[in-house]
Amino acid sequence: MSLFNACKGWLAASSAAVLLAACADDIGPAPASFISDGAPSALGAAYRLGIGDKLKINVFGEESLSGAVEVNAAGQVALPLAGEVPAEGKTITQFRELVANRLADGYLKNPKVTIDITNYRPFYIHGEVKNGGEFSYKTGLKLRDAVAMAGGFTYRANQSYAIVTRDGTGEVRVPSDGTVPILPGDNVRIPERFF
Repeated sequence: MSLFNACKGWLAASSAAVLLAACADDIGPAPASFISDGAPSALGAAYRLGIGDKLKINVFGEESLSGAVEVNAAGQVALPLAGEVPAEGKTITQFRELVANRLADGYLKNPKVTIDITNYRPFYIHGEVKNGGEFSYKTGLKLRDAVAMAGGFTYRANQSYAIVTRDGTGEVRVPSDGTVPILPGDNVRIPERFF
């Protein structure tokens, strides 16, 4: 191999590395709505119910109407007297009001309803992590914690960003700096680095 060809190959590799590094640094912060909508402190207010969430419903003074339920595959919750109540995509407040309105419609006078989430639906992580798959959600979970739950990065992982798919936002490229919260139902993909 001539010195010219060796230098030419090194220059091409160096240029590619500089270009990829520049692209990786151009990620920027996650969109404000992506962070603020999922901030752990505001999870109860901003969180929207999804398939697989488990709830505890209490109707004051009505033990037979209270109990544990789950958002089914159709995105609904089956309740005595109220029937199938749509839950998917609703906040806890919206769902509570809907249940109270259904019960007030000919069944109870001024029902007092409380709803708590007892178990959030899981999140998923795959790509360049050691043990990708489905994981139980824990309140306050950050991207770096999700990677740790999956056994950490593989040696091929691009550790500067991740692709997170979230209901209502689609696919978002976010930095792996630990500021991005992971929410129940999120799908996280750790990309492969190219050098």
